[in-house]
Amino acid sequence: MKGAARDVVDVVALGESMVTFLPGRPGRLADVPSFDRAIGGAESNVVCVLAAAGHTARWVGRVGADGFGDHLVERIAGYGVDVSSVSRDPARPTGVYFRTAGERGTGAHEVAYYRAGSAASAMSADNVDLAAARAGRVLHLSGITAALSDDCRALMRTLTAARPGRPLLSFDVNHRPSLWRTAGDPLALLDLARRADIVFVGEDEAAQAWGVTGGPQAIRAALPEPGVLVVKQGERGATAFERRPAATPPAFEPALHVDVVATTGAGDAFAAGFLSATLRGLPARERLRHGHLFAAAALTAPGDLAAPPARDHADRLTALDGAAWGRLRLAPGWTQAERATQEANTP
Repeated sequence: MKGAARDVVDVVALGESMVTFLPGRPGRLADVPSFDRAIGGAESNVVCVLAAAGHTARWVGRVGADGFGDHLVERIAGYGVDVSSVSRDPARPTGVYFRTAGERGTGAHEVAYYRAGSAASAMSADNVDLAAARAGRVLHLSGITAALSDDCRALMRTLTAARPGRPLLSFDVNHRPSLWRTAGDPLALLDLARRADIVFVGEDEAAQAWGVTGGPQAIRAALPEPGVLVVKQGERGATAFERRPAATPPAFEPALHVDVVATTGAGDAFAAGFLSATLRGLPARERLRHGHLFAAAALTAPGDLAAPPARDHADRLTALDGAAWGRLRLAPGWTQAERATQEANTP
């Protein structure tokens, strides 16, 4: 689908969003009696956070012609995201998933996906508004989309192909082992990453998907093509490599100390913070710190989405010296407390 000409926005993200059911209390999925409804999706999370941070943003996706599709579109639009290019599939449902309250990476954590055959899994270059997807200063994609179907993978190759006027291409590897059919399939993520301008990847993802170990330098050696490579190192922090200027050494910024409520959505928030600072032309050190601050907002709130810190608040924290940055400890409600203070001081 070629689509009509679209107004250029700061960031466009394309991918699957799903209705998320969060448990009313801890326990196995078999034991939890009730769930609260929310929304989730790596790519839409990024643009929702960016819209909340004051950027113009668009989500391009595909949902079913059902109530869950209505809910997703309405909720994402509620963040200020342009959803006019989201298409509806009359024959396939909107994806949903259920998860427990346990943290990811533990034996107690369960996720039950009902996304096979979803409307988003049928996305292709023929039924997605490519003009809308390309009408942004930045186009943000993730490896999750490539894992959904052969058509989705072909769509990703179309969007990442070199072409005149291509927007700055941001790619979050987002390796989800359960979505790939064979052990060799995640190598497709390496190919897509090599086509991107900005790449986000975790040390653990690089080891699991590509067998690359040895830290950020080894990952950069395996992935030299992107102009910017951000290697996330968990609780330690993140390292950014830049090709230009050629003599630029990698930048490392330690993660913040936070009182974690939930980890879901933190990686998406980090990408949003980094992209927000990129759109503002900030240097690598500040881009990494904005990523950490946005991630801290997500880590200290339940659910997939959390309001980012106000821009001037984030800028003040980003300007701290290394010692003061290292002493920061952020607790639940820290972003709301700052906003409340600002409102109280506004005449």
